[in-house]
Amino acid sequence: MLKKLFQSFRTPVRRTQHIRSTPEVLNSGQHSLQKTQFSRYAVNIVERLQGAGYQAYLVGGCVRDMLLGITPKDFDVATSATPEQVRAEFRNARIIGRRFKLVHIHFGREIIEVATFRANHPVNEDDEDSNQSSRNESGRILRDNVYGTLEEDAQRRDFTINA
Repeated sequence: MLKKLFQSFRTPVRRTQHIRSTPEVLNSGQHSLQKTQFSRYAVNIVERLQGAGYQAYLVGGCVRDMLLGITPKDFDVATSATPEQVRAEFRNARIIGRRFKLVHIHFGREIIEVATFRANHPVNEDDEDSNQSSRNESGRILRDNVYGTLEEDAQRRDFTINA
């Protein structure tokens, strides 16, 4: 009985997690997703951003849902373009957010959310770019525009197949 009691206080063994340094890109033969399954507006946004020289990808729940055979409730795009650059490409776009700027592109009742690739906050305060990120005296984040690369954005996601 005491053995069972003391086992409950034992710290669980942590498994080491393999973290990829770069995303693995699957070609069309390695997954079942087709461009026609996604919102035509979301696909249009990705293609226009890519045509303008930016990286752009459908990400998040829409990719997960499609892989599971579920109809997505919304579509998100991640891009190398800044919110201002996205806004300049689409007249039906609106920049939102104070902490982290996002762009909503409106197509009638459908709204596609576009976010710039994000990176983690700098570990050292001296490395921080005050134009991108800032905190008040108590440490509360006021602005969180730490932009990054596709690889950094993918590493931040909880389900890395999302990027």
